[in-house]
Amino acid sequence: MKQTFKILFSFLLFSLCNLYGADRPQWGEQYSRNMVSQETHLPDQFDPLTGKNIKWKAKLGKQSYSTPVVSGGRVFIGTNNEFPRDPRHTGDKSILLCLDEKDGSLLWQLVVPKLPYDIYWDWPGGGISSPATVEDDKVYLVSSRGEVLCMDIHGQANGNDGPYKDEASFVVPEESAPIPPGPKDADILWMYDMVHEQNIRQHDAAHSSILIKDDYLYINTSNGVDNTHAVIRSPQAPSLIVLDKRTGKLAARDNEGIGPRIFHSTWSSPTLGNINGQNQIFFGGGDGILYAFKEITATLSTPATLDKIWWYDGDPTAPKDSVHKYLKNRNISPSNIKSMPVFHNNKIYLTLGGDVWWGKNQSWIHCIDATGQGDVTASAQRWSVELGKHCCSTPSIYNGLVFVADCSRYVYCLNAETGELYWKHKTDSDMWGSTLVADNKVYIGTRRGSVWVFAADKNKKIIHTAEFDSDINPSPVAANGTLYIATMEYLYAISE
Repeated sequence: MKQTFKILFSFLLFSLCNLYGADRPQWGEQYSRNMVSQETHLPDQFDPLTGKNIKWKAKLGKQSYSTPVVSGGRVFIGTNNEFPRDPRHTGDKSILLCLDEKDGSLLWQLVVPKLPYDIYWDWPGGGISSPATVEDDKVYLVSSRGEVLCMDIHGQANGNDGPYKDEASFVVPEESAPIPPGPKDADILWMYDMVHEQNIRQHDAAHSSILIKDDYLYINTSNGVDNTHAVIRSPQAPSLIVLDKRTGKLAARDNEGIGPRIFHSTWSSPTLGNINGQNQIFFGGGDGILYAFKEITATLSTPATLDKIWWYDGDPTAPKDSVHKYLKNRNISPSNIKSMPVFHNNKIYLTLGGDVWWGKNQSWIHCIDATGQGDVTASAQRWSVELGKHCCSTPSIYNGLVFVADCSRYVYCLNAETGELYWKHKTDSDMWGSTLVADNKVYIGTRRGSVWVFAADKNKKIIHTAEFDSDINPSPVAANGTLYIATMEYLYAISE
């Protein structure tokens, strides 16, 4: 009888783990980018000071802007090299850490030297800010130098695989002596250098969360202004490219002439949704315009141009020409899109507005009908709500509600169909990360290092607040029964 009970209990536990526990291999839900997780049994209460419900914490660097992703028993997060994990790699480097999901111990790391040309291409101390995207045993990443990398999830522990074999030179600055890789180093399978191949001129840092559909990677290039902030270095370069995930070869690029209209940089990563049986790629341009493209469905012998289906100008009365003469104008400026579009029920939910550093203070969240054709600026808007100030956050759509945060310190709860404001709450600081809805709770971190937990309900209820060690810039993530919070200096795994 006792043995039967043990078997039954083990089976039920296994079933529950499989029902409620799932990896989080990219930023946001697959394809839709919705900031919602199906995880349950996440803790209501936690405290880094006392260790309450802190499963483990892992030391990062001094600056960490990358949202963690979880896949295959591993956690991937970008940071800098302020606290070197390998004495062979010292100084200012950008780092991707691959940590063991069980205890946060280091499995391997990717080391990326800084670009030598201009600090505005690869900001000192900035580290890797792009989140990784994982599929099966491959890790895809845009490095701080604008390189698209495909890596073996096991690192060098199972040998140096793939056609790329020059990791020893990759990890050191130009003209420096190579450092042969060891078992705790990254194994690069292929690399595509956007700076050299597409003449991309990123600004401050490359920030792109790669979207995977079938055999193709859809990638924001991070093209932007130069060190004067008034000139687009490479106006003819694409804002969105597509690579073959098997080879790293260019499959397609946009040809929308976005470059001259980019106000500061290209921040937004692409989203996918299905409209009447046709997959569409939704992309927020650095010009404040939301574009919808057809997906790539066939193997291409030569690079193609992405086929545009429709476009929506989220700020149609804003300046469109000579945009950089409006720098530092907090009343009149172009808008840009820093968050990702969220696809839900044939609609797009999108935040946009003036640039945080250089533009007007206004920002909005829009609900847009995604079923149109051509210029849908005048016809597709279902509702628009003005937010308090600049907004970098991607919305969370859950049970007919929209949750979003902004740089005026507010978290908002809106009706997803009408935009009606149910509640808003002022926190202790501005928020660059996105809300996460999981286990009927809303999690958000602030740039003063606090985490706020609300009930995911139309009636405002604060469940918990906690103080962490430093600023929180990435978004909270839930995977396999664990909540992950990344501060500037530590990654926390939180679990009952």
